Amino acid sequence: MKTKKATLGAPIIVFLLFALVLTPALVCAAESEAVTRQLTRPVLIRNEQNTLLRLTINTGKKPFVQVKSVTVSLEGASNLESLQFYFTGGEAEFSSEKPFGERIGSEKKIVFKGHARLNAGANHFWLSCRVRPDADLSGKVDASVEAVETSAGRIVPRDETPRVRKRIGIALRRHWDDGVHTYRIPALATTPKGTLLCVYDMRRRKGRDLQEDIDIGLLRSTDGGRTWGAQQVIMDMGTFGGLPQEVNGCSDPGIIVDPATGEIFCFAVWMNGRAGKHQWSKGGSEPGFEIGKSAQFMMVRSKDDGKSWSKPQNMTDTWKDPKWILYAPSPQQGIALRDGTLVMPTQGRDARDRTFSNLLISRDHGTTWTVSPAASFGNNECQAVQLSDGSIMLNCRTQRPTKFRTVAVTRDLGNTWTPHPSNRKTLIEPNCNGSLYRFDYREDGKPKSVLLFANPHSQEGRTHHSIQVSFDEGITWPQKYRLLLDEGRGAGYPSLSRVDDQHIGIVYEGSGSHLVFEKISIAELLTLIH
Repeated sequence: MKTKKATLGAPIIVFLLFALVLTPALVCAAESEAVTRQLTRPVLIRNEQNTLLRLTINTGKKPFVQVKSVTVSLEGASNLESLQFYFTGGEAEFSSEKPFGERIGSEKKIVFKGHARLNAGANHFWLSCRVRPDADLSGKVDASVEAVETSAGRIVPRDETPRVRKRIGIALRRHWDDGVHTYRIPALATTPKGTLLCVYDMRRRKGRDLQEDIDIGLLRSTDGGRTWGAQQVIMDMGTFGGLPQEVNGCSDPGIIVDPATGEIFCFAVWMNGRAGKHQWSKGGSEPGFEIGKSAQFMMVRSKDDGKSWSKPQNMTDTWKDPKWILYAPSPQQGIALRDGTLVMPTQGRDARDRTFSNLLISRDHGTTWTVSPAASFGNNECQAVQLSDGSIMLNCRTQRPTKFRTVAVTRDLGNTWTPHPSNRKTLIEPNCNGSLYRFDYREDGKPKSVLLFANPHSQEGRTHHSIQVSFDEGITWPQKYRLLLDEGRGAGYPSLSRVDDQHIGIVYEGSGSHLVFEKISIAELLTLIH
């Protein structure tokens, strides 16, 4: 009997000992939970870091749990070069200071092995990637965490943002590219040869607006935005008047292409002197034409598809009303009407210091230009489209405190204006430049068109950079057709232009780079369902 009792008791003792050893791990695993979250933002060619997701592990009150490995699955892995996890501990913001494991080449499934000790409470990890230089700009990437192996057991994270597929874009211009501190204010255009041209501010010393050392830069792409050539400087007033570069700045470029001749016109505002002033502020510009007192309206031209440019030509005394305090280009793309008339959106401050939007018009392919009356007041940066009835719609940034776009229509080239039905009540904005574009296409052999509008889709700040679609000449903009490109904070200032018959291109100031380029299929925009 004694032998039998001993035999029966041994397994029980072994089980109890095993349970005692395992219990802390089981308790800790039960206490720990993990969630993943993704933000809608593009992953960008040229960027060293592109965050794909954040993994948060909460250990409750139990500290010192060790993370041993993280298993990740990827969609669109062929577009990525490599991936790396980073551990930021209790800090919820991304940092690349503490890698977890090694950087690994892109595969459909990856296991990151490392050793990270968790503290009690929430602990954060970030998955970041490098995009292949030849990645497909129509491709998308999605990442998910399948499992986390810890010293307390295996955890399967809950995905708070499933199926957030990230678009692929290009970081066109970044902080300190070519020794320039900040790039801002892009305007995109397409030539008759299909070349994409992007003009922008090169803010050499710091990020501030005029007055500062700012030149106008240009990038060209001859392959639909897949690659871009070397940067050109197309407007630089040097040390005009014996004054240093920082008080000879050019800013806010606008661009227009004549489809009949192929000639390209780029405009900008130039300030001479006026240190510490801004052209939109009191003392930044004065009535009249005098250099050093009034901000100047400048123009350069190209007749070889943007490869070379003329010297800057000062058009201030030709176009500006001497009573106006300021007259300047709108930093956007101009349009050509169906009859060949060139229409460039412009802006200014009148004699009563009211901000306004209007048009600069040429009927002879840029030989001569006329300036229209103001479309309305209390607004400035603007872009025009021609509607199906031949009229011109002007969509404008509205001054604070109104947070809706100003929209006006003219049927006589800007001599008279009427408010559009959507005026100051339909398209929201955080007081920022926007982009309006008419996209013509064919469906079942029949010509069709839609209006596209891009801006930071918010009334609070420059976040949620989006493209919207209107099927009724801008009267309505259905929410289900809004494409969110980047929910992060950037400076906005989008500019749209056609890439080809099937794609639209956009350059904007996003959360991942000073200037971001993306290419979007028109078919995707027309079939968005949320």
